[in-house]
Amino acid sequence: MNSHTHILIIGGGLAGLTSAIHLAKAQISVTLIERDVYPKHKVCGEYISNEVLSYLDFLGVNVNELNPVEISELNISTQKGKMIKSELPLGGFGISRYALDYYLWNKAKSFGVQMIHDQVIDIKYDHKAFQIITTNNKVLTSDYVIGAYGKRSGLDKNLKRDFSYKKSPWLAVKAHYKANLDTKTVALHNFDGGYCGLSYVENNTVNACYLVNYNSFKKYKNIKEFEKKVLCENPYLKEFFENSEQVFEKPITISQINFDKKKPVENHIFMLGDAAGLIHPLCGNGMAMAIQSSQILCELLVENYSTKIYSFEEIENLYTKQWNSTFSKRLQAGRILQKVLLSNRFQQVAQKIANTVPSIVPEIIKQTHGKPIVCQ
Repeated sequence: MNSHTHILIIGGGLAGLTSAIHLAKAQISVTLIERDVYPKHKVCGEYISNEVLSYLDFLGVNVNELNPVEISELNISTQKGKMIKSELPLGGFGISRYALDYYLWNKAKSFGVQMIHDQVIDIKYDHKAFQIITTNNKVLTSDYVIGAYGKRSGLDKNLKRDFSYKKSPWLAVKAHYKANLDTKTVALHNFDGGYCGLSYVENNTVNACYLVNYNSFKKYKNIKEFEKKVLCENPYLKEFFENSEQVFEKPITISQINFDKKKPVENHIFMLGDAAGLIHPLCGNGMAMAIQSSQILCELLVENYSTKIYSFEEIENLYTKQWNSTFSKRLQAGRILQKVLLSNRFQQVAQKIANTVPSIVPEIIKQTHGKPIVCQ
């Protein structure tokens, strides 16, 4: 197969699919390549900040059709079970990636996006066009390429991205449960070596997703033993796992999660979502950031499609500048928060401060979240 498209998107997650919808709405030729088939569960916290609602409305995406759960409060517990409670300044909603990604996939198809089930293995650029090669020996060409393929891919090594050569100790585990919790609350419970998020998604189901250092995890035979011996040292997690029913046949996992800095443009490829920069899950804002990164880039591409006012290099510079302006401080705040919450001593100090000055917690939350998106 040899074909040309104006814009080719690699990856059909939140960033890739929202970009495809945005560009297709503007009558731009778009092809999206995704290796997986939907619907499919993904390792994710499955909480989205309300800051992206106006952009989703602009795209014609009505998340209410998926019966999301409104979330307005945050609970954080220390390893020993001391609790910090706060309102979420903007609030958000819980929705599974199983439902949301499938919905967006079908929405993109309805807008005429060419959807290909395949995997990109190489990209070449000759200053005129990109050549994209897939595992099924497809060869496609495009004027622009968007990388929206997630946290880590074999493609990263082909592109010689710095972080791809480093081993990362982080492992994430996720499953859905039937449980009796406060539906309006997203909870973050710390344990030795990591932290676990609990929040409702559609169908009265709780998403439990935790991040752990593999050095802590590998001491145990399996996930169940690790949860019993380590997570359940936190009394809130002990209560949850002992009084809930797992919906999944078995949890799903992802390893080698790397939080190092990344570049939003690499080898002339525009990176979106986790491919551009990964915020620590404790910040609860990765899904919103993926969606907003799509909006930033697509507004530039749509504007230039009709006016031709920017060169390729100018679009790269503008996107990089806007991406850094929007996300760099959030990512830095996430790194600092992770260091605090992974230290038992710092957790205790933070809990005392938060309970003494409750107004400080919403202000900290704002450092990892943005303002409501204004669509142009």
